[in-house]
Amino acid sequence: MSSHKGSVVAQGNGAPASNREADTVELAELGPLLEEKGKRVIANPPKAEEEQTCPVPQEEEEEVRVLTLPLQAHHAMEKMEEFVYKVWEGRWRVIPYDVLPDWLKDNDYLLHGHRPPMPSFRACFKSIFRIHTETGNIWTHLLGFVLFLFLGILTMLRPNMYFMAPLQEKPRLIYLSIVCVLGISAIIVAQWDRFATPKHRQTRAGVFLGLGLSGVVPTMHFTIAEGFVKATTVGQMGWFFLMAVMYITGAGLYAARIPERFFPGKFDIWFQSHQIFHVLVVAAAFVHFYGVSNLQEFRYGLEGGCTDDTLL
Repeated sequence: MSSHKGSVVAQGNGAPASNREADTVELAELGPLLEEKGKRVIANPPKAEEEQTCPVPQEEEEEVRVLTLPLQAHHAMEKMEEFVYKVWEGRWRVIPYDVLPDWLKDNDYLLHGHRPPMPSFRACFKSIFRIHTETGNIWTHLLGFVLFLFLGILTMLRPNMYFMAPLQEKPRLIYLSIVCVLGISAIIVAQWDRFATPKHRQTRAGVFLGLGLSGVVPTMHFTIAEGFVKATTVGQMGWFFLMAVMYITGAGLYAARIPERFFPGKFDIWFQSHQIFHVLVVAAAFVHFYGVSNLQEFRYGLEGGCTDDTLL
């Protein structure tokens, strides 16, 4: 062992290469034997190897890490600026559902084709001419609004427009009050961000359904008071019942997210539940308008002008 120790000491003082190689072989041969006895062999590497394998001090690693954080933040800001610029110029691309921010995640069965957050009203307005998951919703809203605006102007130009069902004065006031309350509730639910989350989908559907069916109660009232035959022929109640069926169907599909619930990713752009809901609501409103118009024409044509309810 003394000769071995001397060789190791001589290795650090610049011993010949042949001696160093022999010591290395000797240590390699003794290594397994020493490990079996539970001992460890620690060999001092040459200074040149120590300099090459010397670990970086922890302080230097922290300095490098601190320097890279501002650089990463700078790159992130550049990417964000580039994204905003592309969106502003109308060159944005649709994104999948998983990339959307939480406040835009409403229907997890629509997997692809979502519109990213728009940075301005201008960019948002230009997006209505692009194809994405909201395209059908936007245009069913917009076309319905334009059609009813035209019908509203046309209706105001017609004389003796009488929309309320032929009931007594007190029930009319009650039903009008209910319609006003439901209308205000629908506006609040539609505009308040708290109700825009997916967990309030049933709440939104219920409020819209209640507003759409607000005419069913006075219709049933008139049917019970005057009889089914008179209500369906003179009172045009058959159209009102059809309107109720369409409202209920649309709201039910919207709340249950049918058909995309059964075919995720297949109705991302067209024929999703929200679009079907819009179409049925607009169609039900036209049915309601048609029934009320027939009722008004009948009442006006009885004696060439406004008549009493008792003549129905």
